[in-house]
Amino acid sequence: MKKSTIPVKYGVMIAIGLIAYFLILSLIGVQTNPIFSLGNGIIVAFGLYKAIKDYKLEKGNAFEYQKGFMAGLFTGFNATLIFTVFFAIYVTNINTNFLPEMLANWSSHYHVGVGIVVFVAAIMGFATTFVLTLSFMQLFKDSWNIRKKHNSNPIKA
Repeated sequence: MKKSTIPVKYGVMIAIGLIAYFLILSLIGVQTNPIFSLGNGIIVAFGLYKAIKDYKLEKGNAFEYQKGFMAGLFTGFNATLIFTVFFAIYVTNINTNFLPEMLANWSSHYHVGVGIVVFVAAIMGFATTFVLTLSFMQLFKDSWNIRKKHNSNPIKA
């Protein structure tokens, strides 16, 4: 049985969407405003939904909850890893003023470095992936409801 390429394909597409969205926000100058992080959630949600849906179509009757869940997790983890690498490069080489601008909005007496910010971005991506995958698998799993038989009336007239 061949391995599915859906987690890699959709992981890369989600990462490209996240990177494009982030760069558009950077061009406008609102990349440090936390409200725009909602757009990240929408991009990830759409990509994970499509990935799990396509995985279910690919597997057909052989679709299992655990395998669909893993496909969703791997898709999101691939996207998160790619975006985290981009984000680390962006804040260290492309826009070195990003971190001070972002942290200026927060009152903190702690030294917050690039490593912590990149780590938090990765954790947020992994957490979003986990929660959305759990949510979407409720839509794609088979029902365990017992179906009633139409002609099961034991009393005959």
